[in-house]
Amino acid sequence: MSSFRHIAIREMKLGFRNPWSYSFMALFTLFMLGLLLIQAQGYGQGYSGTTGTILNLSLYLLPLMALLLGSFSLTTEKEEGSWELLSVYPIATFAFISGKFAGLAVVMLVIVAVGLGLAGLIGGAAGSSFSLETYGQLLVFTVSTSLLYLAIAMLAGTLARNRWQALTMGVAVWFFTIIAWAPLLLSMLGFLPYGFIKPALLTLTLLNPAELARLYTVVKLGGGAVLGPEYYEWMTWVKQPSGTAGFVGLVLAWIGLALAISWLVWERRRSRG
Repeated sequence: MSSFRHIAIREMKLGFRNPWSYSFMALFTLFMLGLLLIQAQGYGQGYSGTTGTILNLSLYLLPLMALLLGSFSLTTEKEEGSWELLSVYPIATFAFISGKFAGLAVVMLVIVAVGLGLAGLIGGAAGSSFSLETYGQLLVFTVSTSLLYLAIAMLAGTLARNRWQALTMGVAVWFFTIIAWAPLLLSMLGFLPYGFIKPALLTLTLLNPAELARLYTVVKLGGGAVLGPEYYEWMTWVKQPSGTAGFVGLVLAWIGLALAISWLVWERRRSRG
């Protein structure tokens, strides 16, 4: 526990000294504020064109932020030799990985909180603030997306040997899960028999953290009808009393799996070294 705490605190200090963190924070704040001010003439509760735009455009920014910050943090340890020094001390590998994740998670959550908070305050003064329920759901979406991709970033940073490889992996994951997902999914499903389309679609949705978080939030905001009848029929579990708990369980399972694989790879390298 002591090692975990020290690594997490060290990571938070490094993260808040990183100029990238403040660049991302300013960009996210301006982005949120701009969308809120566009809605200055009025806003209805629930899912709308503005909330849909915020969800989609947040998926362009937050995952990339998490992937770059997380993967670079681990590869920097390798390039600068910090891990070789740390591995000499009695520090558990899992404490190192989980401490890194926890410290970076605090940095990401501060970026999200400041961005949403400042945009909400200024937007409220301009008469274009969201309802409290909608704002809370957007917060859940941004936090879950950030943490999911931060866990993937830990895995990418584990597999990469240097920052260039981490950059390539991070951009590849971001491009595949965010940009290319829809066209690739449609093209692949077109080759499947009709009876296999729905099971394949549901399975692939669970494998894409961005799509899972987006669909959950859309249904929670009351916009599930835009997903289509079959998709919406499956996503109605979100509306159930246990829907939130189920979503949290899926997020934790995603994070736990990514961190477990990262730990196994680091532990194997440590035992060999």
